Amino acid sequence: MSASQPAAQAADKTGMFAGLNGKKVSGSAQVSGSAVTLSGFSSDEGPDLHVYLTNGTDEAAVSAGKQLGAVKYDEKSQTFALNGVDTSAYSTVVIHCDKAKAVFGAAKLS
Repeated sequence: MSASQPAAQAADKTGMFAGLNGKKVSGSAQVSGSAVTLSGFSSDEGPDLHVYLTNGTDEAAVSAGKQLGAVKYDEKSQTFALNGVDTSAYSTVVIHCDKAKAVFGAAKLS
């Protein structure tokens, strides 16, 4: 790490989920130094939902993004370890159904 990149992440980023592609997703995402936390979360049911850090909401952005793990559509509070992922490289938390190759919803981080 260079001197301009401190080991600690910048301030936490948060965003509110909005559904996409006719799906319902709600709640908030918070990105901190070591984890992404979903709060008040709910989503339409999908067979293979995962949470991603991306720079957009299309399939190309999801493919280029970082999968953090499987997400439960009906669990209000969930936390995903970042395992050293540089969150400053991403602008959006996306809920994606890997099986259907469909974005269910996204939270733009700020």
